[in-house]
Amino acid sequence: MGLRKIHRLKHWRDFRSVYKKGISCHSPHLILRALFIVKKHQQSPLNPSRIGISISTKVSKRAVKRNRIKRQIRAALAVLLPRIAEGWDMVIIVKPSAIECKYEHFLRELEQLLIETKIINGN
Repeated sequence: MGLRKIHRLKHWRDFRSVYKKGISCHSPHLILRALFIVKKHQQSPLNPSRIGISISTKVSKRAVKRNRIKRQIRAALAVLLPRIAEGWDMVIIVKPSAIECKYEHFLRELEQLLIETKIINGN
């Protein structure tokens, strides 16, 4: 029950461009880096927003715990995805303090980060 393929940011070049050119917003447990992608042809619609999750071994040495956190973040993003504007590439970076977070914390923090960066409307 993850994100659909069109909503996944997978290639390392895409991650690198978001890190270099994107805007950044912080919360206690997450960092959001986002980059608006402008299409060359104005007639064509915008690309769907793509999302990548970055979690290092500093968060936890155990892959089971890191994967659990990624699943919780993906589930929260699936709830927020219909409200996310098109044309954004985003990378969500997990801080080591996120190890004790639950799904509700991730949902609340992701929503707040997306509102702060104006990717979703706050209403």
